[in-house]
Amino acid sequence: MQPRNMSMSGVVDLAAVKAAQEAKAKAEQTRAEAARQGGGGAVSPSSLVIDADEAGFENDVLQRSAEVPVVIDFWAEWCEPCKQLSPLLERLAVEYNGRFVLAKIDVEANQMLMQQFGVQGIPAVFAVVAGQALPLFQGAAPEEQIRQTLDQLIQVAEERFGLTGLTVDADAQGAPEPQTAAPVGPYDALLEAASLALDSGDLGGAVQAYRNVLTDDPQHPEAKLGLAQAELLQRVEGADPQQVRRDAADRPGDAGAQIAAADLDLVGGHVEDAFGRLVDAVRRTAGDDREAVRVRLIQLFDVIGADDPRVGAARKALARALF
Repeated sequence: MQPRNMSMSGVVDLAAVKAAQEAKAKAEQTRAEAARQGGGGAVSPSSLVIDADEAGFENDVLQRSAEVPVVIDFWAEWCEPCKQLSPLLERLAVEYNGRFVLAKIDVEANQMLMQQFGVQGIPAVFAVVAGQALPLFQGAAPEEQIRQTLDQLIQVAEERFGLTGLTVDADAQGAPEPQTAAPVGPYDALLEAASLALDSGDLGGAVQAYRNVLTDDPQHPEAKLGLAQAELLQRVEGADPQQVRRDAADRPGDAGAQIAAADLDLVGGHVEDAFGRLVDAVRRTAGDDREAVRVRLIQLFDVIGADDPRVGAARKALARALF
Protein backbone atom coordinates (compact mmCIF):
# COMPACT_ATOMS: atom_id res chain seq x y z
CA MET A 1 0.00 0.00 0.00
CA GLN A 2 1.16 3.52 -0.75
CA PRO A 3 0.36 5.95 2.12
CA ARG A 4 -1.89 8.70 0.95
CA ASN A 5 -0.72 12.30 0.66
CA MET A 6 2.92 11.39 1.20
CA SER A 7 5.79 11.70 -1.24
CA MET A 8 8.34 8.93 -0.80
CA SER A 9 10.78 10.38 -3.34
CA GLY A 10 12.64 12.41 -0.72
CA VAL A 11 12.04 15.14 1.78
CA VAL A 12 8.61 16.69 1.57
CA ASP A 13 9.08 20.46 1.30
CA LEU A 14 7.28 21.66 4.41
CA ALA A 15 8.26 25.21 3.54
CA ALA A 16 6.05 25.17 0.46
CA VAL A 17 3.27 27.57 1.34
CA LYS A 18 0.53 25.89 -0.66
CA ALA A 19 1.29 22.43 0.71
CA ALA A 20 1.45 23.74 4.24
CA GLN A 21 -1.85 25.57 3.92
CA GLU A 22 -3.58 22.50 2.51
CA ALA A 23 -2.13 20.23 5.19
CA LYS A 24 -3.11 22.64 7.94
CA ALA A 25 -6.65 22.93 6.61
CA LYS A 26 -6.97 19.16 6.43
CA ALA A 27 -5.61 18.77 9.94
CA GLU A 28 -8.11 21.29 11.27
CA GLN A 29 -10.94 19.51 9.46
CA THR A 30 -9.86 16.16 10.90
CA ARG A 31 -9.69 17.56 14.43
CA ALA A 32 -13.10 19.18 14.08
CA GLU A 33 -14.62 15.91 12.84
CA ALA A 34 -13.06 14.03 15.77
CA ALA A 35 -14.51 16.57 18.19
CA ARG A 36 -18.00 16.19 16.67
CA GLN A 37 -17.75 12.43 17.13
CA GLY A 38 -16.75 12.79 20.74
CA GLY A 39 -13.05 12.16 20.16
CA GLY A 40 -10.13 14.34 21.10
CA GLY A 41 -10.32 13.53 24.80
CA ALA A 42 -7.49 12.65 27.12
CA VAL A 43 -5.37 9.63 26.19
CA SER A 44 -3.43 7.27 28.42
CA PRO A 45 0.38 7.53 28.58
CA SER A 46 0.62 4.00 27.20
CA SER A 47 -0.94 5.17 23.91
CA LEU A 48 1.96 7.56 23.27
CA VAL A 49 4.12 4.65 22.04
CA ILE A 50 2.56 2.35 19.44
CA ASP A 51 3.64 -0.46 17.13
CA ALA A 52 2.74 0.44 13.55
CA ASP A 53 2.61 -1.74 10.44
CA GLU A 54 1.60 -1.52 6.80
CA ALA A 55 -1.99 -2.56 7.44
CA GLY A 56 -2.63 0.07 10.09
CA PHE A 57 -0.36 2.84 8.78
CA GLU A 58 -3.22 4.89 7.35
CA ASN A 59 -5.07 5.07 10.65
CA ASP A 60 -2.25 4.83 13.18
CA VAL A 61 0.14 7.28 11.55
CA LEU A 62 -1.36 9.36 8.73
CA GLN A 63 -4.70 10.14 10.37
CA ARG A 64 -3.14 10.59 13.79
CA SER A 65 -0.65 13.07 12.37
CA ALA A 66 -3.56 15.50 11.88
CA GLU A 67 -3.73 15.79 15.67
CA VAL A 68 -0.15 15.37 16.82
CA PRO A 69 3.31 14.90 15.24
CA VAL A 70 4.07 11.21 14.80
CA VAL A 71 7.73 10.25 15.14
CA ILE A 72 8.57 6.98 13.38
CA ASP A 73 11.33 4.70 14.68
CA PHE A 74 12.46 2.17 12.06
CA TRP A 75 14.14 -0.69 13.94
CA ALA A 76 14.92 -4.42 13.88
CA GLU A 77 15.61 -7.01 16.54
CA TRP A 78 19.14 -7.68 15.23
CA CYS A 79 20.10 -3.98 15.22
CA GLU A 80 22.32 -3.22 18.22
CA PRO A 81 22.13 0.62 17.94
CA CYS A 82 18.33 0.26 17.84
CA LYS A 83 18.46 -1.31 21.29
CA GLN A 84 19.98 1.91 22.59
CA LEU A 85 17.87 4.38 20.63
CA SER A 86 14.40 2.83 20.88
CA PRO A 87 14.17 2.86 24.72
CA LEU A 88 15.36 6.47 24.72
CA LEU A 89 12.68 7.51 22.22
CA GLU A 90 10.04 5.66 24.25
CA ARG A 91 11.08 7.48 27.41
CA LEU A 92 11.05 10.84 25.66
CA ALA A 93 7.58 10.17 24.21
CA VAL A 94 6.22 9.78 27.74
CA GLU A 95 8.27 12.68 29.09
CA TYR A 96 7.02 15.04 26.37
CA ASN A 97 3.51 14.25 27.62
CA GLY A 98 1.54 14.17 24.38
CA ARG A 99 3.55 16.65 22.31
CA PHE A 100 4.33 13.77 19.92
CA VAL A 101 3.46 10.09 19.44
CA LEU A 102 6.12 7.47 18.77
CA ALA A 103 5.31 4.82 16.14
CA LYS A 104 7.72 1.87 16.10
CA ILE A 105 8.05 0.02 12.78
CA ASP A 106 9.89 -3.30 12.56
CA VAL A 107 11.59 -3.21 9.15
CA GLU A 108 11.77 -7.01 8.93
CA ALA A 109 7.98 -7.24 8.98
CA ASN A 110 7.31 -4.04 7.00
CA GLN A 111 9.70 -4.00 4.06
CA MET A 112 7.32 -1.97 1.90
CA LEU A 113 7.17 0.91 4.38
CA MET A 114 10.94 0.84 4.66
CA GLN A 115 11.26 1.18 0.89
CA GLN A 116 8.60 3.88 0.62
CA PHE A 117 10.38 6.04 3.17
CA GLY A 118 13.70 5.46 1.43
CA VAL A 119 15.34 4.06 4.56
CA GLN A 120 18.99 3.29 3.79
CA GLY A 121 20.00 1.99 7.20
CA ILE A 122 18.68 1.60 10.72
CA PRO A 123 17.95 2.95 13.17
CA ALA A 124 16.27 5.65 11.13
CA VAL A 125 13.87 8.23 12.53
CA PHE A 126 11.27 10.10 10.50
CA ALA A 127 8.26 12.25 11.35
CA VAL A 128 4.83 12.74 9.84
CA VAL A 129 3.11 16.07 10.49
CA ALA A 130 -0.37 16.72 9.11
CA GLY A 131 0.24 14.02 6.50
CA GLN A 132 3.60 15.49 5.50
CA ALA A 133 6.71 13.30 5.90
CA LEU A 134 10.26 14.36 6.67
CA PRO A 135 13.44 12.62 7.86
CA LEU A 136 14.83 13.55 11.28
CA PHE A 137 18.06 11.59 11.71
CA GLN A 138 19.71 8.23 11.14
CA GLY A 139 21.76 6.23 13.64
CA ALA A 140 21.95 6.42 17.42
CA ALA A 141 22.21 10.12 18.30
CA PRO A 142 23.00 11.74 21.67
CA GLU A 143 19.98 12.49 23.83
CA GLU A 144 20.59 16.23 23.81
CA GLN A 145 20.64 16.29 20.01
CA ILE A 146 17.45 14.23 19.87
CA ARG A 147 15.72 16.60 22.28
CA GLN A 148 16.72 19.59 20.15
CA THR A 149 15.39 17.90 17.02
CA LEU A 150 12.10 17.04 18.74
CA ASP A 151 11.73 20.59 20.04
CA GLN A 152 12.17 21.96 16.54
CA LEU A 153 9.68 19.46 15.14
CA ILE A 154 7.08 20.36 17.77
CA GLN A 155 7.60 24.06 17.13
CA VAL A 156 7.07 23.66 13.40
CA ALA A 157 4.00 21.47 13.95
CA GLU A 158 2.42 24.08 16.20
CA GLU A 159 3.34 27.20 14.23
CA ARG A 160 2.60 25.88 10.72
CA PHE A 161 -0.13 23.34 11.29
CA GLY A 162 -1.72 24.29 14.60
CA LEU A 163 -0.89 20.91 16.19
CA THR A 164 -0.69 21.41 19.94
CA GLY A 165 -0.50 17.73 20.85
CA LEU A 166 -2.67 15.38 22.88
CA THR A 167 -4.04 15.72 26.39
CA VAL A 168 -2.64 12.92 28.54
CA ASP A 169 -4.58 11.44 31.46
CA ALA A 170 -1.88 10.76 34.06
CA ASP A 171 -4.35 8.73 36.13
CA ALA A 172 -5.26 6.42 33.26
CA GLN A 173 -4.66 2.68 33.36
CA GLY A 174 -1.15 1.82 32.30
CA ALA A 175 0.43 5.10 33.33
CA PRO A 176 4.11 4.55 34.07
CA GLU A 177 5.36 4.80 37.61
CA PRO A 178 7.04 8.15 38.28
CA GLN A 179 10.79 7.85 38.25
CA THR A 180 12.68 8.92 41.33
CA ALA A 181 15.20 11.57 40.45
CA ALA A 182 18.78 10.74 41.19
CA PRO A 183 20.27 12.69 44.09
CA VAL A 184 21.95 15.87 42.89
CA GLY A 185 25.02 17.69 44.15
CA PRO A 186 26.36 19.42 46.09
CA TYR A 187 28.75 20.63 43.42
CA ASP A 188 29.94 23.85 45.03
CA ALA A 189 33.57 22.73 45.12
CA LEU A 190 33.61 21.67 41.46
CA LEU A 191 31.84 24.81 40.30
CA GLU A 192 34.22 26.96 42.32
CA ALA A 193 37.17 25.12 40.79
CA ALA A 194 35.76 25.72 37.32
CA SER A 195 35.29 29.42 38.03
CA LEU A 196 38.84 29.78 39.36
CA ALA A 197 40.20 27.94 36.32
CA LEU A 198 38.36 30.33 34.00
CA ASP A 199 39.67 33.36 35.88
CA SER A 200 43.24 32.06 35.61
CA GLY A 201 42.91 31.27 31.90
CA ASP A 202 43.00 27.51 32.41
CA LEU A 203 40.25 26.76 29.92
CA GLY A 204 40.99 23.03 29.80
CA GLY A 205 40.69 22.78 33.57
CA ALA A 206 37.41 24.71 33.54
CA VAL A 207 35.97 22.46 30.82
CA GLN A 208 36.90 19.33 32.76
CA ALA A 209 35.44 20.65 36.02
CA TYR A 210 32.12 21.49 34.39
CA ARG A 211 32.04 18.09 32.67
CA ASN A 212 32.59 16.40 36.03
CA VAL A 213 29.41 18.05 37.32
CA LEU A 214 27.44 17.16 34.21
CA THR A 215 28.50 13.53 34.43
CA ASP A 216 26.41 13.22 37.60
CA ASP A 217 23.74 15.79 36.73
CA PRO A 218 23.44 16.24 32.92
CA GLN A 219 20.86 19.03 33.23
CA HIS A 220 22.67 21.15 35.86
CA PRO A 221 21.98 24.68 34.52
CA GLU A 222 25.06 26.45 35.88
CA ALA A 223 27.40 23.70 34.68
CA LYS A 224 25.79 23.58 31.21
CA LEU A 225 26.16 27.35 30.82
CA GLY A 226 29.71 27.34 32.16
CA LEU A 227 30.78 24.48 29.90
CA ALA A 228 29.31 26.15 26.83
CA GLN A 229 31.15 29.38 27.63
CA ALA A 230 34.45 27.66 28.43
CA GLU A 231 34.34 25.57 25.26
CA LEU A 232 33.61 28.68 23.19
CA LEU A 233 36.63 30.49 24.66
CA GLN A 234 38.73 27.38 24.08
CA ARG A 235 37.71 27.25 20.40
CA VAL A 236 38.67 30.86 19.67
CA GLU A 237 41.89 30.79 21.70
CA GLY A 238 44.81 31.46 19.39
CA ALA A 239 42.63 32.20 16.37
CA ASP A 240 43.60 35.01 13.98
CA PRO A 241 40.40 37.10 13.84
CA GLN A 242 41.29 38.81 10.58
CA GLN A 243 42.06 35.55 8.83
CA VAL A 244 38.91 33.89 10.19
CA ARG A 245 36.76 36.73 8.89
CA ARG A 246 38.50 36.76 5.51
CA ASP A 247 37.88 33.04 5.16
CA ALA A 248 34.20 33.49 6.03
CA ALA A 249 33.79 36.32 3.53
CA ASP A 250 35.63 34.46 0.74
CA ARG A 251 33.84 31.12 1.32
CA PRO A 252 30.19 31.76 2.22
CA GLY A 253 29.30 28.12 1.53
CA ASP A 254 32.09 26.71 3.72
CA ALA A 255 30.49 25.39 6.92
CA GLY A 256 33.75 25.39 8.88
CA ALA A 257 34.56 28.98 7.95
CA GLN A 258 31.12 30.23 8.96
CA ILE A 259 31.22 28.28 12.24
CA ALA A 260 34.60 29.77 13.16
CA ALA A 261 33.42 33.29 12.34
CA ALA A 262 30.23 32.82 14.36
CA ASP A 263 32.31 31.85 17.40
CA LEU A 264 34.25 35.10 17.05
CA ASP A 265 31.02 37.05 16.57
CA LEU A 266 29.65 35.73 19.84
CA VAL A 267 32.85 36.29 21.82
CA GLY A 268 32.80 39.86 20.54
CA GLY A 269 29.26 40.37 21.78
CA HIS A 270 27.64 40.33 18.33
CA VAL A 271 24.96 37.80 19.26
CA GLU A 272 22.50 38.46 16.44
CA ASP A 273 25.32 38.40 13.88
CA ALA A 274 26.51 35.01 15.13
CA PHE A 275 23.03 33.51 15.08
CA GLY A 276 22.14 35.03 11.71
CA ARG A 277 25.38 33.82 10.14
CA LEU A 278 24.71 30.22 11.14
CA VAL A 279 21.03 30.28 10.19
CA ASP A 280 22.09 31.50 6.72
CA ALA A 281 24.71 28.73 6.62
CA VAL A 282 22.03 26.15 7.40
CA ARG A 283 20.10 27.36 4.36
CA ARG A 284 23.18 27.14 2.12
CA THR A 285 24.51 23.77 3.22
CA ALA A 286 23.33 20.16 3.24
CA GLY A 287 24.16 16.79 4.74
CA ASP A 288 26.94 16.60 7.32
CA ASP A 289 27.90 20.25 6.81
CA ARG A 290 24.37 21.40 7.58
CA GLU A 291 24.24 19.19 10.69
CA ALA A 292 27.57 20.60 11.90
CA VAL A 293 26.26 24.15 11.53
CA ARG A 294 23.01 23.29 13.30
CA VAL A 295 24.83 21.67 16.22
CA ARG A 296 27.15 24.66 16.64
CA LEU A 297 24.18 27.04 16.60
CA ILE A 298 22.53 25.02 19.38
CA GLN A 299 25.79 25.19 21.34
CA LEU A 300 25.82 28.98 20.99
CA PHE A 301 22.24 29.08 22.25
CA ASP A 302 23.53 27.41 25.42
CA VAL A 303 26.16 30.14 25.80
CA ILE A 304 23.52 32.87 25.81
CA GLY A 305 20.78 31.02 27.68
CA ALA A 306 17.31 29.82 26.69
CA ASP A 307 15.54 32.77 28.34
CA ASP A 308 17.21 35.36 26.12
CA PRO A 309 14.72 36.62 23.49
CA ARG A 310 17.46 36.54 20.85
CA VAL A 311 17.71 32.79 21.33
CA GLY A 312 13.95 32.40 20.93
CA ALA A 313 13.98 34.39 17.69
CA ALA A 314 16.93 32.42 16.34
CA ARG A 315 15.29 29.09 17.20
CA LYS A 316 12.28 30.06 15.09
CA ALA A 317 14.56 31.12 12.24
CA LEU A 318 16.44 27.83 12.49
CA ALA A 319 13.20 25.83 12.39
CA ARG A 320 12.13 27.70 9.24
CA ALA A 321 15.51 27.07 7.62
CA LEU A 322 15.43 23.35 8.45
CA PHE A 323 11.81 22.52 7.66
